[in-house]
Amino acid sequence: MAAGPTVKQLLATYPGKIRIVIKNYPYKYRDFARIAAEASLAAREQGKYWEMHDILLSRSPKLDRASLIAYAEELGLNVKDFTEAIDSGRHAAEIDRDIKLAESVDLYNTPTFYINDRQVIGERPFAYFKKIIDQILHQTGG
Repeated sequence: MAAGPTVKQLLATYPGKIRIVIKNYPYKYRDFARIAAEASLAAREQGKYWEMHDILLSRSPKLDRASLIAYAEELGLNVKDFTEAIDSGRHAAEIDRDIKLAESVDLYNTPTFYINDRQVIGERPFAYFKKIIDQILHQTGG
C-alpha cells in the first residue's frame, strides 16, 4: 500500500477542510533518493507532482537519471527544463531545509504524517486517517 492514494482520497473527502504539506526526506542510504526528490520537485514546477510521485513509487528502484528523464517525457513534461532542474540541483536548498526540519523533530521514518498535533508513522488505511480527522473536525466545529 502506498500513502499517495490514501492522501488523494482524504483530499477528495474533505475538500477545503484539510491541507496537505509535503516535505522531502530522501533516505540517505538509498540509491537515487536525492535525485528522485529533485525529480518530484522539478515535476511540481510543471504541475505534475502527483503524477511523478506515482511513477517514482511504482517504478522504484529504477530511479537513475536516465529513467527519471524518461518518466518526465512520459508525463509530457518539458524535458529540457526538467533535466536542467535535476542536473543543477535547483531544489537542493528546499530538500536540505526539509531534512533539517525532520532531524530537528527526531523524525526518521517515512512516511510520517502530522494531523494537527498527532503524529502518524507509516502507511495507514484511509479509515485510520478518517477517524482522526473526523474527531478533530468535530472538536473544532469544522
